[in-house]
Amino acid sequence: MTTELLEALRKISGPTNVLCDGDLSAWELDWRKRARGKALAVVRPANTQEVAAVVKACAAAGVSLVAQGGNTGLVGGSTPDASGTQVVLSLQRMNAVRQLDAANLSMTVEAGCILQALQQHAENEGFLFPLSLGAEGSCTIGGNLATNAGGTQVVRYGNTRELCLGLEVVTAQGEIWQGLSGLRKDNTGYDLRDLFIGSEGTLGIITAATMKLYPMPAAQLTAWAAVPSMAHAVTLLGLAHQHLGAGLTGFEVMGQFALSLVAKHFPQLRVPFLEAPAAPPGRPEQGTAPSVGSVGTPFCVLLENSDHESEAHAREQLERLLEAAFEQGCVSDAVVAESLTQAHQLWHVRESITLAQAEEGLNIKHDISIAVSRIPEFVQVTDALLEQAIPGVRLVNFGHLGDGNLHYNVQAPADGDAKAFLREREEEVNTIVYDSVARFDGSISAEHGVGSLKLDKLEHHKSPVALGMMRAIKQALDPHKLMNPGRVLRM
Repeated sequence: MTTELLEALRKISGPTNVLCDGDLSAWELDWRKRARGKALAVVRPANTQEVAAVVKACAAAGVSLVAQGGNTGLVGGSTPDASGTQVVLSLQRMNAVRQLDAANLSMTVEAGCILQALQQHAENEGFLFPLSLGAEGSCTIGGNLATNAGGTQVVRYGNTRELCLGLEVVTAQGEIWQGLSGLRKDNTGYDLRDLFIGSEGTLGIITAATMKLYPMPAAQLTAWAAVPSMAHAVTLLGLAHQHLGAGLTGFEVMGQFALSLVAKHFPQLRVPFLEAPAAPPGRPEQGTAPSVGSVGTPFCVLLENSDHESEAHAREQLERLLEAAFEQGCVSDAVVAESLTQAHQLWHVRESITLAQAEEGLNIKHDISIAVSRIPEFVQVTDALLEQAIPGVRLVNFGHLGDGNLHYNVQAPADGDAKAFLREREEEVNTIVYDSVARFDGSISAEHGVGSLKLDKLEHHKSPVALGMMRAIKQALDPHKLMNPGRVLRM
């Protein structure tokens, strides 16, 4: 049966696009290098019809499928298991932009389109596609949709779900559902689009999508502010909503230890308010490189103001916001980027935290969401619980405060063995963090998904009623359980 299936797959996609031998680590090893599987084959179809044919062939053989985009996920959701019996269906060859509809402010793209390429195509046509992630140079829009990815501009534009107008999907039976109309209003029954977004390939395979576009703003200005505490960061967020309104397109918070790791492992980057002598509090500095500030600032905030009027208007808004923040005592120092280069430097520091943490050693990652108003108390309580359980534990706390999403990561004590810490303390740390998240009515996965890493935790933290409905949907759409089994739900 295996030989017959492989021969059928070669006829569908061509012999060079069915990989069984050699180094397949690009598809079998996850980005965090925590999950390594063994695939029966990696198939790279060229179009939706080939995807449908591959699914039909695998269904007839009773072989399960793992759909994969850029393989940049963080929860082990897009790599095969170790059985050597699963087919990895890579969508990277399907990377075309099918249509840009300027009047409809939409663009239809194939699932394997790299996010950065999609952004660039929109910009070349004078539009903004606002989804922005640290992995945008390698992640694909199909994977973004499958996990309902978030990123740095959710505070203004929403998750990937909010940016999607329609989908093309291959079902578990190999049928093609065409839902790419691009309509903003279609009230004709169940919203099938939203059913597949965030399903992590467990219900069907997204092959194309129609995404929203926005007019390109006249100006985007970036500021970096030092704040005395997480509570002050929340106060600053409220002021930003008041002063900037819809112009607030980014609001990131970064803890001191997270920034210190960037300074340690990437010394070529200049981290504001961390290394230089203290500067007197006052109005935001202008025209200087972002490298001044006070030592030991508990948290820093990176915020972005986008304006459709002019750069002068955007700057005036931003300065008024920071003046109000100084008056209320929620900002101790600030700098406004004076050029696009300086703005990129600031964002590069923020985006380097994950890489710096990896350089520091293996760690325990959390992607959680809490109501913004409750985040300061959550951080205070959970920090104390972890310190009590593991003296000297180091917390890499950063994330998208504007939408209540923290990457509340835990690093071994400075003198500890990172590998042993991960192996011996991960379950304990996860229990402390996730139980605290539950007490604050939060979610254990804000934007990364469930995959295989959080499969058991979902059973504990999702209500039985919700799990029952989810299992009913899975059973109805994938009765033979061939679509990415062992992910999201335990059936």
